[in-house]
Amino acid sequence: MRKSPLILGFLLLLAIPACTRSEDEPIIRQMLADQTAAWNRGSLDDFMKGYWNNDSMLFIGQSGITYGYTTTLNNYKKHYDTPDKMGKLFFTLLKLDRLSPDYYFVIGKWLLKRKAGDVGGVYTLLFRKIGGRWFIIADHSS
Repeated sequence: MRKSPLILGFLLLLAIPACTRSEDEPIIRQMLADQTAAWNRGSLDDFMKGYWNNDSMLFIGQSGITYGYTTTLNNYKKHYDTPDKMGKLFFTLLKLDRLSPDYYFVIGKWLLKRKAGDVGGVYTLLFRKIGGRWFIIADHSS
């Protein structure tokens, strides 16, 4: 009978990550939906709310490696300065993996439907929980 509390305690410990995952995954999915909605209404400032506002935030794109929230925002504003250039954004989530209680790895596809011609590619995102909130700390979009 003494083994029962140990087994019960072990099973409870196994259930904790599953509970965390079920709470965090919808938050991250909602962040991506919020980003899509912000882009599609032309608000790059709101689109960037999902990113870590820090000089160490990493963005890798066609032009190479960029560090910093402000630099990334300014690059978006430079390259997508009209509604026609922004088009309509669509994300397709392919993979959402919990790496630890504080990190998620996300893989997906992006598509911009535009009058000037559609463009798209794939993205990988590293999310980190900072101060109780999830942020994209690294984005590789190509």
